[in-house]
Amino acid sequence: MTSRPAILVVELQVPGDKSVAHRLLILASLADGDSNLAGVPESLDVRRTLACLQALGARIEDRGGGHVSVRGPTEWRTPSRPLDCGNSGTTARLLIGLLAGLGVGAELRGDLSLSDRPMDRVVYPLQAMGARITYVGHADRFPIQVEERASGELRTLRYRPRVSSAQVRAALLLAALTSRTDLEILDRLRPRDHTERMLRAMGAPVQTEVLEEGERVSFRGSRWSGALQPLDVTVPGDLSSAAFLIVSALLSDRPLKILDVGLNPTRAGFLEVLSGMGASIAHETRIVFAGEPVGSLLVKPGRLSPFDIGAEIIPRLVDEVPALVALASRVDGLSVVRGAAELRVKESDRISLMVSNLQALGVACEEIDDGLRVRGSAGPLIGTVRTSGDHRIAMAFGALGCAPGCDILVDDSECVDVSFPGFWRALDDVTRREASP
Repeated sequence: MTSRPAILVVELQVPGDKSVAHRLLILASLADGDSNLAGVPESLDVRRTLACLQALGARIEDRGGGHVSVRGPTEWRTPSRPLDCGNSGTTARLLIGLLAGLGVGAELRGDLSLSDRPMDRVVYPLQAMGARITYVGHADRFPIQVEERASGELRTLRYRPRVSSAQVRAALLLAALTSRTDLEILDRLRPRDHTERMLRAMGAPVQTEVLEEGERVSFRGSRWSGALQPLDVTVPGDLSSAAFLIVSALLSDRPLKILDVGLNPTRAGFLEVLSGMGASIAHETRIVFAGEPVGSLLVKPGRLSPFDIGAEIIPRLVDEVPALVALASRVDGLSVVRGAAELRVKESDRISLMVSNLQALGVACEEIDDGLRVRGSAGPLIGTVRTSGDHRIAMAFGALGCAPGCDILVDDSECVDVSFPGFWRALDDVTRREASP
């Protein structure tokens, strides 16, 4: 009797976490000594941060293969031309905070997509601290001019943000850090906390407290020496990038192991939802670097049920919602996303774009003000989807195209290079590898 070929557990490494890499590059430029970073991703967004920091005077050497050395501390200077943030909202918002704290003047610009994303959420509290920031064109939008501050310190800020955002929190911490100003942020939800973890690991007095009404982050800059320890670290794999490969594995009924991936609990909402749906999720935390847990993640398919997620978990999985929605379109029953209005002001209106594309493929779904509803089915999904240049939309439908009976063409496959160069090759590895027993 001839045995059937066994399905191999595919083992992959994903690119370094770009949320972590942005912050490491900036903080290494502020460190009192030389830093060595490995695993820095080749994503276009991270390259923008690196180039902008170099234009501001940071001595950063890209040695290739993800290895970057940073000689600190930096002698900051006003750049000779506007800083181009490209498509990267993280680059834009974190640099606004950095410049505001340093008192260095610069104009920041971006592409059409970035120029349509809201900036008041960062600019307003920085202005309340005393930073001089003006909009070059339209209010609340790029381009932005940060004015040089020849004298005077920023003011202490106690802030309760309307939108729980890791980018806003990081921008305010960078401003307080570089100006040695006291800061307190009272947040009703808990966004990703990479900046706080890294700053504590580098010696900055950042405290986080869980309260009944949310979370409080405080920084006592006025009592701090100002010295940040240099870094010698490897950027962990990006869980947000891994999410799309995990969905493709679940849809194609393949077990998948992701090696050396970041397992920060403020990023783990995606894994919690998958476990609640019935997927088998196992992880082993082996390393903690700069306060960040890292380990291997093993995902095995199972019979999946629909999900209903709301505002309390959205900050911990906001970038993975397109992946979850793609998965839900093949799960019997009604899945619901609520409290996710932030998705309307990402690289695209991700709510509208996911719904319109799924409807065009024949999936029953609808928008709601702050989310969507999707009813899954096993019917064939065939057609071309429109990404509007959004890398996460492209990866979501790339993953969905791996499901049996689906033949989906993505109109702009190259846009994934913003976060995951090599995504299509990795997707092929997940769905095609087999082995004999």
